[in-house]
Amino acid sequence: MGMFDPIKGFGVTFSTMFKKVVTEEYPEVKKVAAPRFHGRHQLNRHPDGLEKCVGCELCAWACPADAIFVEGGDNTDEARYSPGERYGMDYQINYLRCIGCGLCIEACPTRALTMTNEYETADDNRQDLIYTKADMLAPLLPGMEQPPHAMRLGDDEQDYYVNGPELAKQRGVPEGATVESGPEVDAR
Repeated sequence: MGMFDPIKGFGVTFSTMFKKVVTEEYPEVKKVAAPRFHGRHQLNRHPDGLEKCVGCELCAWACPADAIFVEGGDNTDEARYSPGERYGMDYQINYLRCIGCGLCIEACPTRALTMTNEYETADDNRQDLIYTKADMLAPLLPGMEQPPHAMRLGDDEQDYYVNGPELAKQRGVPEGATVESGPEVDAR
């Protein structure tokens, strides 16, 4: 060990002291996620406000991490939450288990479940990382009505899932009023 070894070590420190800092200021300046980023889940709505989820539980079956719990309920004429016979009465996603693979999105037959670009899902309370249906439902846009209510776009599921966009245009619902994927739709 030479006498000048400690001075050589300080030389590295002094050489980097005056270089540009490469640290990102994350909490103050948020990065824009890629358009196809798999972030937080969202339960979508039809243009009249009814939920797209029919409580089929296919997303829960497709989830390799067993992070999704769905319990279906039956619609009645007095309390209709979706155009089909059933709706997702209890819906939960456990973000402590979710691996963000998107297989639940692929399995959904009605495009009721999509993933947004929101990536801030960390929390210091484990219970807050279990998102419920109320946490994931898409917001009501102008012209939408809070369920339960009768079907406004037609008389049966065929009208919603096949003719829905055309019926919404005839009713005067603004283009793109079907909430399907949150902020990235606004960016298009």
